[in-house]
Amino acid sequence: MNTPVFGITGWKNSGKTTLTERLVAHLVALGLRVSTVKHAHHAFDIDKAGTDSFRHRAAGASEVAIVSGQRFAIMHELREEPEPELTEILARLAPCDLVLIEGYKRENHPKIEVRRLGARSVEPLAPNDPSILAIAADSPQNAGNLPVFGLDDIAGIAAFILSTTGLDRRRD
Repeated sequence: MNTPVFGITGWKNSGKTTLTERLVAHLVALGLRVSTVKHAHHAFDIDKAGTDSFRHRAAGASEVAIVSGQRFAIMHELREEPEPELTEILARLAPCDLVLIEGYKRENHPKIEVRRLGARSVEPLAPNDPSILAIAADSPQNAGNLPVFGLDDIAGIAAFILSTTGLDRRRD
């Protein structure tokens, strides 16, 4: 996949989802087609017990597609398979201009670290991860040579992402 990717990483409750949501809205308003990948560390379900699709999965279907005039979703049951690599998930996405990746803090793609005083941990990730290229925080930070953005500086963070991925040059 040649689509540029950029990650939003940080500890639980650091504000990753809020930042991702705000960046998607901003980038889409600029005319970009943006997709996202969200990593969950726990069992999750986007389907509810009793629905037809849930019943299909419970019966043993490997994949269940739900399709309507508004959207479609494909759920893949791993059963005994290992969690897929990020590259496998990226390969399944439809073409777009940019993929924002929330979580996946151990992967080696360009990322911004989100730091918030109310997070589960305030231990910085950047010193041990050279793929973290910037910090977004709600308080002053000692970030070494990394640029630091306020959590509300969506335009600045978006411009940094576009510059880092080269999308700013493609849009000219």
